[in-house]
Amino acid sequence: MDAFLQFLSAVSWWQWLVLVIVLVAIKDIFFNKKHIIKHNFPVVGNFRYMLESIGPELRQYIVANNREELPFNRIERGWIYASAKNANNYEGFGTDQDLYQTNYIFVNNAMMPFKLPKKHPNTEDPYFLPCAKVMGLHHKRKKPYRPASVINVSAMSFGSLSARAISSLNEGVKKAYAYHNTGEGGLSPYHKHGGDIIFQIGTGYFGIRDEEGNFSMDHLVKLVEENPCIRAIEVKLSQGAKPGKGGVLPGSKITKEIAEIRKVPLEKDVVSPPYHTAFEGNQGLIDFIEEIAAKTGLPVGVKAAIGKLDGWKDLARLMKKQNKGPDFITVDGGEGGTGAAPPSFADHVSVPWVYAFRNIYKIFKQEELTDQIVFIGSGKLGFPSKAAMAFAMGVDCINVAREAMLSVGCIQAKSCHTNTCPTGIATQSKWLQAGINVKDKAERVNYYFKNFRKEFIEVTHSAGYEHPCQFTMDDVDINLSDQDFTKTLAASYAYNKVEVPFKGVSSLQNCEYLGGNYNKQASKDSFEQDDVRY
Repeated sequence: MDAFLQFLSAVSWWQWLVLVIVLVAIKDIFFNKKHIIKHNFPVVGNFRYMLESIGPELRQYIVANNREELPFNRIERGWIYASAKNANNYEGFGTDQDLYQTNYIFVNNAMMPFKLPKKHPNTEDPYFLPCAKVMGLHHKRKKPYRPASVINVSAMSFGSLSARAISSLNEGVKKAYAYHNTGEGGLSPYHKHGGDIIFQIGTGYFGIRDEEGNFSMDHLVKLVEENPCIRAIEVKLSQGAKPGKGGVLPGSKITKEIAEIRKVPLEKDVVSPPYHTAFEGNQGLIDFIEEIAAKTGLPVGVKAAIGKLDGWKDLARLMKKQNKGPDFITVDGGEGGTGAAPPSFADHVSVPWVYAFRNIYKIFKQEELTDQIVFIGSGKLGFPSKAAMAFAMGVDCINVAREAMLSVGCIQAKSCHTNTCPTGIATQSKWLQAGINVKDKAERVNYYFKNFRKEFIEVTHSAGYEHPCQFTMDDVDINLSDQDFTKTLAASYAYNKVEVPFKGVSSLQNCEYLGGNYNKQASKDSFEQDDVRY
């Protein structure tokens, strides 16, 4: 034994290296039956695959410039990170954007900005920015709801995101007076940290299904009664990442906890179909919405990615005729997506948000229904300039998904579909999500939302308005080519937004339907403590 150990100690490092290379070469030449490159070039081939595996990281941190990456470039991520940390989110030495690129947005500032009067809500709380409309008020729901924040967390299910990520988001929206959409995966314990909840009903009816997997109204009513944090219900018709496609949750990924929350069996694949089985057609959808609203008392809306418009025109005509239907409509852009989707769907099915919203708003405007619907935009709108464009087009609230993930600590590793998310956000790995400090990340979500609203308010005031609901299609210009040729949104998209009834921010602050458990004094105290970034 001693002689053997002495022999090993006499072998130098480079001899060990040569031995390893020889063994790798033997393995790939004689035993590898799958990889041509490794077989033909056993040493260089392995090095090639190693470099390929870390290619995204090399491009992200070394190769790509600040404005190159997609879906969020380094400047965009940096603004979210700085805002979430309550750090300096300014930039110096002027913009590095190409101001002449096609589809570039310009917000037209007023000659004289809006001047806050004394005792205005925003002098006490510069973060206060609620929705100008009330969900469910027109249709006389028993429990109307005014979101206390114009920016909120979009639909992301527990299962798609980790328990700690969901907890961080919900604690964060509680602090920021925003709401948290559950996604179609059901209401989990991690959604119950005090934030307002929009409960989403997907085609799998997770959390509210009977033993056969069908929708159960009794389960839904019981869920709402036991959880007063649920302030509205959203029926998902489709989503931006994969509209018209269902999903499969493999039995191997279904833990006991997920099975209990979703009301699905253990160790069996769970299929989420591409269509709803609880109703048929637009009339069935309206009846479904009205039944839910009657039995829960809550506002009920729909969410969809947009493609063909005939069905939407028919829905609008039925709503006009019957004075029934959704209280809010969430328009999802084809560029969205936080989970797994086939490239053919993610890249090509459904249109981008700006075209989707234009088409939908014009349909409901033509039927004179815009005053009774709260329009929610969802599709990479989590920046004040893009939000200004969205509000000018007719949006009343925006939902953010990937931006909220970035505020928790997402690094855009693009591994959401592999269950290997390095930050522990989009994975069920206990080890990977253990690094998420819920208290710290909740504070970052809070700061991102608050600093977004503060900057959005400042942009609004610079345009001469008190609230972003006052933006019009003539307040934002968009480049239509790389030459000196810009048009207003009104001229570009051939419609004008309907004026939103608005009596001042003070009237919103005193609204009996205002959500988020908003407390003026607490918010004032919070501002005095928070505004220390510079």
